[in-house]
Amino acid sequence: MAELMRNPAVMCKAQAEVRRVFKEQNKVTEERLRELSYLHLVIKETLRLHTPGPLLMPRECQEQCKILGYDVPKGAKVLVNAWAISRNPDYWSEPDTFDPERFLAGDTRDFKGNDFDFIPFRAGRRICPGMTFGLANIELGLANLLFYFDWSLPEGVIPSELNMTETMGITARRRDDLLLSATLRVHCRVELLFPSIFPSDF
Repeated sequence: MAELMRNPAVMCKAQAEVRRVFKEQNKVTEERLRELSYLHLVIKETLRLHTPGPLLMPRECQEQCKILGYDVPKGAKVLVNAWAISRNPDYWSEPDTFDPERFLAGDTRDFKGNDFDFIPFRAGRRICPGMTFGLANIELGLANLLFYFDWSLPEGVIPSELNMTETMGITARRRDDLLLSATLRVHCRVELLFPSIFPSDF
């Protein structure tokens, strides 16, 4: 959400797509999420630029080998820095720029574990088992936020100057809280927004 606020043109495009797809039914449904092609690009680029787990789980080298000219003895612990890989200019043009459309022009890289320069969910046999569940939650949550609300930064905050400094740990997250104002745009019954709170016969 912070990157969308920082890039108003991307926000407008993503919001327009979500509102176009769900306009007729006036609510976001899981069945039509696959139609949100631009929103998927936004999520992909967010996972690239802000890798959730900056360091992959440590691995033990099974046999002596050489990596980039370095001798790695058998039994050595190896850490892979996924954050650095996803910002490496050898793999990505303008790696520090948030640009969802980089995945449009024939770039078929995906985070399913086959492209080792894009591994927000790890790769191989130890790929994150919760990847599909996590993505569905991100897609559904973000689509709802963009469909029902218009968003604005506090008065005086310039979008391009939004601080994107991350704090690192087991996961990475934005260091500062994101303060936004939400204006309800789509008028609907409150039980459609929060179905788990209200019984069906409300």
